[in-house]
Amino acid sequence: MSWDQRFDTEEYVYGEQPNEFLRHQGHLLNDGMKVLAIAEGEGRNAVWLAEQGLHVDMWDYSRVGLEKAERLAARRGITLTTHLVDLAVADWPAQSYDVIVCIFGHFPKDVQTAVLKGVTRALKPRGIFMTEVYSEAQLELGTGGPKNQALLYTPDDFELLADSLETLHFFDEVVERQEGRLHQGPSAVIQYIGQKRAESRDM
Repeated sequence: MSWDQRFDTEEYVYGEQPNEFLRHQGHLLNDGMKVLAIAEGEGRNAVWLAEQGLHVDMWDYSRVGLEKAERLAARRGITLTTHLVDLAVADWPAQSYDVIVCIFGHFPKDVQTAVLKGVTRALKPRGIFMTEVYSEAQLELGTGGPKNQALLYTPDDFELLADSLETLHFFDEVVERQEGRLHQGPSAVIQYIGQKRAESRDM
């Protein structure tokens, strides 16, 4: 099923509320920050970020998802900027964002590598990257996410960021997630928050 097909319903299949992990990071967000939300689907997290007074760019590969995000933003009385982007070939603007967010963005390993390098490039010095994704242990739980192990994450995947970002938070455990009808129940996740070093060279 394509993402356009999955999102082609009045229902927000992952819900309209932000991811719980992201919501708990409000202390890292300051009014006026420029934020990029990638692989953002129907926009629940991007809209929440905009509600916090941030300037939000949203990237996704689904035009249907982007349109739903725009409708949700209009209903909430906020604005965000949406872009149809294929992360496999994305042009990441250098040192452009204070924060980059990726919630349950799952890709083939070559795209995952390109995304993590792109994140490092696009963050401003001292910028923050935060993500919650499913780990390989999620296959046994079956409460959401890809059914293909190659699209899931291991702690080693984040080693790519070690030269450029200082790890502020790393968590690899099972949490409870109730996000629409497609994320329901105990969920094996990896959470990562990293801050780009001031002297870091872009990848």
